Amino acid sequence: MSKDNKTEGAMKLPKIPVADKSKSLGVVFLLVASLSFGFLGGWLGSGAKERDAVNSTISKADQQVVLNESQLISDIAKTVSPSVVSIDVTTQAQQTDFFGRSRSYEQQSAGTGVIISESGYVITNRHVVDGASDDISVTLSDGTTLDDVELVGQTSNSDTLDIAFLKIKDTKGKKLTAAKLGDSSKVQVGDKAVAIGNALGQFQNTVTSGIISGYGRDLEAGSSDGSESESLQNLFQTDTAINEGNSGGPLVNISGEVIGINTAVASGGAENIGFAIPINDVQGLVKTVLEKGKLERPYLGIRYVTLNDEYAYQYNLNVKRGAYLAPSQSGSAIISGSPAEKAGLKEKDIITKIDGTSIDEKNSLVSLVSRKAVGEKVELTVVRDGKEQKITITLEAFKQ
Repeated sequence: MSKDNKTEGAMKLPKIPVADKSKSLGVVFLLVASLSFGFLGGWLGSGAKERDAVNSTISKADQQVVLNESQLISDIAKTVSPSVVSIDVTTQAQQTDFFGRSRSYEQQSAGTGVIISESGYVITNRHVVDGASDDISVTLSDGTTLDDVELVGQTSNSDTLDIAFLKIKDTKGKKLTAAKLGDSSKVQVGDKAVAIGNALGQFQNTVTSGIISGYGRDLEAGSSDGSESESLQNLFQTDTAINEGNSGGPLVNISGEVIGINTAVASGGAENIGFAIPINDVQGLVKTVLEKGKLERPYLGIRYVTLNDEYAYQYNLNVKRGAYLAPSQSGSAIISGSPAEKAGLKEKDIITKIDGTSIDEKNSLVSLVSRKAVGEKVELTVVRDGKEQKITITLEAFKQ
């Protein structure tokens, strides 16, 4: 109380009862405090509500994105799965015992295939059916097993295109659904991709999703036991989960179109690195099989080096991309009697384009030729002695 009196006396305020004055000051203070905290609380409360509204909106937006993506993948699976088959193959294998005695036995393997026509043609990987006997069966997405299946043909083991075709001869009254083939030349890194296949040979029509991680990949692929290997070119790389048994199955875009045939997966500690053959690279084979009922592999008949900066420097060439018909000790770059010889190609020619499409990291010579059919004429852009010229060549069937 003495403190209040000193303050008041110093300010020479009118004397009022201390109790009344203390009460008045207290009320004013409380009133101001109440108004201040009320305003602050209202402001904070308003801000919290706004933040909650924003957070709720963001959360709902995120949820909607996830739901939309999930629905999209679900729709793709429903659309494409009827065109995907599981393939079971019986092959004859040899085993030698400790005493050098050999015996044969049956070996079971499994993979995936894609129906490409309602008449029963199926595309898959060569390594899925390589060495198969007549015992090949396919299982449809509804679980129906079809046993009357014929191996139409497959590319040679030295071919960089790991492809084979089957024909379902007896559908048991089942109507087959052909997959829609897309245009793999339009695929960009980062595009969404979905894989469907017989994962591990026992989980039919497994669906996984990811993105296209790269294109134009070349690699040396081998079997899981290391007994076989093959060189593959111009592959898509994807982080979509691909497992053993997925081989031969489709890699699909968001429109439900097949843009690739799954063919390999990286091992040795690698995760989510799978590879697929671009569908455009097999369009010529598909066309021939559907029209003629047999597999014919178009070829030029050349030996060449795919140019890059390093090889261009090594061979002292001004052209840094293309197929260089390089002389070698293994034989002439032009195979005798081949379409290339008939068209007048020569050693040290550099093929830079096929029908106007450049040979580069995204389009290898093999992939560009594979898009054509036997009997088609193609125009080669060739650099010879530093000068560019056009040469027309008629593709012929490769004789294995």
